[in-house]
Amino acid sequence: MSLDRLRRRDFITLLGGAAAAWPLAAGAQQPAMPVIGFVSASPPSATSEGPTAFRRGLGETGYVDGRNVTIEYRWADEVYGRLPALFDDLVRRRVSVLVLTGGAMTPLSDKAAKVTIPVVFTVGQDPVAAGFVASLNRPGGNITGATFFASELGPKRLELLHQLLPKATAMAVLLNPANSNAEPQAKLLQEAARALGLELHVLQTRTDEDIDAAFATMAEQRVEALLIGSDNFIFSRNAQIAALALRHTLPAMYQWREFAVAGGLISYGSSQTEPYRQAGIYAGRILKGQKPADLPVVQSTRIEMVINLRTARALGITVPSGLLVSADEVIE
Repeated sequence: MSLDRLRRRDFITLLGGAAAAWPLAAGAQQPAMPVIGFVSASPPSATSEGPTAFRRGLGETGYVDGRNVTIEYRWADEVYGRLPALFDDLVRRRVSVLVLTGGAMTPLSDKAAKVTIPVVFTVGQDPVAAGFVASLNRPGGNITGATFFASELGPKRLELLHQLLPKATAMAVLLNPANSNAEPQAKLLQEAARALGLELHVLQTRTDEDIDAAFATMAEQRVEALLIGSDNFIFSRNAQIAALALRHTLPAMYQWREFAVAGGLISYGSSQTEPYRQAGIYAGRILKGQKPADLPVVQSTRIEMVINLRTARALGITVPSGLLVSADEVIE
């Protein structure tokens, strides 16, 4: 074999090897798909609309789960003590963004402040007063999100319940002591009750049995009306609570529209899903390079009141015309 032919064969072999290596090199250079860690204190069944709204918001920024981003869901199933381990697991996995929803932010706030991973929250309280962010417009640090001020609307709910039942003087509020926001809620509501000249009984519940016991206690204490506190466990029992309130002929005020739809008398609060959608938008914007410190905390501005007239008639209550006119939705 001539020297020229030998060199030509070696050159072709070299080209073939290089060509085979090119796809591997190109694949190795492709960036890994970003991962979002989604942590909720609630079970999936209690917040089914929330993740859907989150993915919708994420899609508005061009990200689709399974296509160009992966969402790792972690559910504490209303056991708040499980949250730290779920959080730590996602941190070890080095996710790109952490999303804390469904009551997870408050118990995880200290951990969230110490990690370098961007954190997006949905909360039902004032995040500045809670110490999550420096201010709404300039959150600072690695944390931002959306708030629907569920707790702060508690006094207004009590006021509306008082307008609906002006002769009632003894009322109760149902709170979950496992929720770290229960004590601040109770304080706000007690102050509002005193200003309205009402006696307010604070009843605690963290299990289905506690809910049944609470209604028995209210019957013994001759409570005339009930206010449902802000908590994901309580929200997940909306149908049970609405049915018990009707059975005990106890007028009740709720936070979410879903309670009124399930048979509750009246609800007053912001949209349940909008904060999740906004969290999805922020998670997408962070993946595109924006910093949480530059993303102002979004405040839910749409507050809606829903009145169930069927339940009012079953309870023998005449709803004042002023409330009916103010209602965003009346269920006949």
